[in-house]
Amino acid sequence: MTATIRVAMADDHPLMLKALEDLFRGEPDFTVVAQGHDGEEALQIVRSHRPDIVVLDVRMPLRDGISVLRQMRKENLPTRVVLLAAALDDDDLVEATRLGVGGIVLKEMAPRLLVQCIRKVHAGEPWVERRAIARAFEALLRREAGVREISKLLSPRELEIVRMAISGLQTKTIVERLNISEGTVKTHLHAIYKKLQVGSRAELILYCKDKGIV
Repeated sequence: MTATIRVAMADDHPLMLKALEDLFRGEPDFTVVAQGHDGEEALQIVRSHRPDIVVLDVRMPLRDGISVLRQMRKENLPTRVVLLAAALDDDDLVEATRLGVGGIVLKEMAPRLLVQCIRKVHAGEPWVERRAIARAFEALLRREAGVREISKLLSPRELEIVRMAISGLQTKTIVERLNISEGTVKTHLHAIYKKLQVGSRAELILYCKDKGIV
């Protein structure tokens, strides 16, 4: 006889929750034990119901799915986690993997794949695309190498200004946030351009992209 899989889920979109509930209730070996609408509710559900699997939307109010996963690991909660994402960037993918996520499923995939994922994760098998993990870790290593390289060339203040500049902040905003004069910011930017051998903010962004920092 097939073991029953006790499933809980959390998503801030009511239609998605209803679709998940209908999907899971249609599976003879699934039992839906609870559902929540944000990350805090998800944590309370896991603590009180101890489901076998909890399906978490990556983007939720109060706590996102990865924050819930991180807290579950801190509390040693045994429930296995499947993340459901509209999209997942490399940083989220690396962090989820480090935290021991059971599975990651993109919302664009067929519902049957989510069901298959849950069954595999319940059986102790990971459901994370290996090529995506390899790509994410490669990007992470490249970024760390780029940060180390640029840190050897720039002072801590210059690095701070670079981060603000490549995030799109204008000089006036940088002045306000760092509480320094506009002339000082421009002096720092001039020094940064000279050290990195770039001629403008646009070239600075391209330089940082090439190093994997953006």
